Amino acid sequence: MNKRVAIHHYSGDFSDRWIEYCREKEIEYEIVDCYRNDIVAVMKNFDVLLWSWNLSHHESLQFAKELIYSLEVMGKKVFPDFRTSFFYDNKVGQKYILESVGAPLVPTCVFYDQESAKHWAEQTIFPKVFKLSGGAGSMNVQLCRTQNEALKLIRKSFSTGFSPVDRRAWFVDKVKKFKEKPSKDTSIKLIKAFGRLFIPTKKEKVMSHEKGYAYFQEFIPNNEFDIRVIVIGEKAFALKRLCRENDFRASGSGKIIYDQEKIDISCVKIAFDVSKKLDAQCMAYDFVFDINNQPLIVEMSYHFSPYAYDKCEGYWDERLHWHNEKVNPQYMIIEQLLKYD
Repeated sequence: MNKRVAIHHYSGDFSDRWIEYCREKEIEYEIVDCYRNDIVAVMKNFDVLLWSWNLSHHESLQFAKELIYSLEVMGKKVFPDFRTSFFYDNKVGQKYILESVGAPLVPTCVFYDQESAKHWAEQTIFPKVFKLSGGAGSMNVQLCRTQNEALKLIRKSFSTGFSPVDRRAWFVDKVKKFKEKPSKDTSIKLIKAFGRLFIPTKKEKVMSHEKGYAYFQEFIPNNEFDIRVIVIGEKAFALKRLCRENDFRASGSGKIIYDQEKIDISCVKIAFDVSKKLDAQCMAYDFVFDINNQPLIVEMSYHFSPYAYDKCEGYWDERLHWHNEKVNPQYMIIEQLLKYD
């Protein structure tokens, strides 16, 4: 039986290729608007929904998981499904789920009262990495070098809190990228970031401040890169991201190595194992390496840059056999979704 496919379209995101795939394969589809009040009634006419909601569309963070769960109760097939998306943009939640399945997670501490956090800070060894639960591209992440820095962050965590958008950090990041690679694109982004120093984003106006918790991860030294592995069904592909200049963070650096020979296969094996335990349709895992050169997961996300993986040289199957074939993540997603009985 042909599946009736609904796609919520965001230009420049996953849905561009989902539409392209449907046209190539002559699969009937319709564009739907998941923000409609009557979307549940609309979805009664479809079997499948593809909706790549993410941080770029902050409104979706208000209701996406609830809508996905409701549609699954109706018997609809959804990407991302509830299990895949539940911990998206939620580093606090990721700590618990990764610990529950025995994944090799970078040691992480979360505190929900100021006194417990202060006591820990007075006993632990620095540096540590302080993070907010939400955010991508290394935003809302900072290296905490001393006890005093940690105590200051803890006090703020349990008082005024933190804006969901750090406009100053965003501007500094664009300055660095412009200096590293001056171009029309980086100059435009720099100008926009400068403007944002004075004009709050819509997300800031709508979303509440992050507070009421303090999240710290162990700082894993001597990592000049991280490894990102993405598992989609029975396939996995990966790349190496070099750290930013004079920085410990690799996410968002734009410095990418696609050579599969540079990928530690143990990261791929762990990613397959964790995805199977989570029953995740699609998941990207970021790995660093400890002093014994053992891979540790930093965080995970169902969503990722739409086109950054086109240059991957191929993919591994679940038996870790290499396939030297073109990688198209969005095609992999829709193929997996439509093959169910």
